[in-house]
Amino acid sequence: MAGHSQFKNIMHRKGRQDSVRSKMFSKLAREITVAAKAGLPDPSMNAALRLAIQNAKAQSMPKDNIDRAIKKASGSDGENYEQIRYEGYGPGGTAVIVEALTDNRNRTASNVRSTFTKAGGALGETGSVSFSFDHVGEITYKLSAGDADKVMEAAIEAGADDVVTDEDGHTIICGFEALNEVSKALEATLGEAETVKIVWKAQNTVPVDEEKAVSVMKLIDSLEDDDDVQAVYSNFEVSDEVMAKLSA
Repeated sequence: MAGHSQFKNIMHRKGRQDSVRSKMFSKLAREITVAAKAGLPDPSMNAALRLAIQNAKAQSMPKDNIDRAIKKASGSDGENYEQIRYEGYGPGGTAVIVEALTDNRNRTASNVRSTFTKAGGALGETGSVSFSFDHVGEITYKLSAGDADKVMEAAIEAGADDVVTDEDGHTIICGFEALNEVSKALEATLGEAETVKIVWKAQNTVPVDEEKAVSVMKLIDSLEDDDDVQAVYSNFEVSDEVMAKLSA
């Protein structure tokens, strides 16, 4: 396995759950507000809002928080968020994509650029690294949804492109445009998914040694700590041996 999901597991093992959870809730709330503002505040009539709520529930976000985020969309608080994508290079020639929701483009750009520079990386132009990623739908299920064969069969039936099953669960990949259709078909067979997202999936990975792995992980961690940053994707790959060391 490559990169980011492994890194997330390490960070959670290192006991950052409380601060991570609090920050995650505020980011999920922002996604819900933006989705509700862009369409109707009714999830049954707004696919983006439905996905945002589903992903919030998967992270055990309280219903009150979800309701507040939806109500905020109809308020006149003056907050208007725009979606921005940043692309750049991390240590060891790794590619990094940063997705942000911000009400201040200058602040976010300055913070992201500074974070890249401090980590020994560099912010690039839009399109500088995204050509080496596929923009795809990603649907995840817990292992309890069924064994690998059952999930694979359901995914093929639903029109998905790929399935990876490991100790963390089942990850199903499908075309960007097919996400809604595939997730609905899977729900009918496997039940509600844990997460349903649009992600950037690296076409090829870049192997990094222990030193570079630590640097890339610090870069990603710093980027994710920024309140405006919603998600970070990278193409770095770490060997099992290095991963075991870093997890210890």
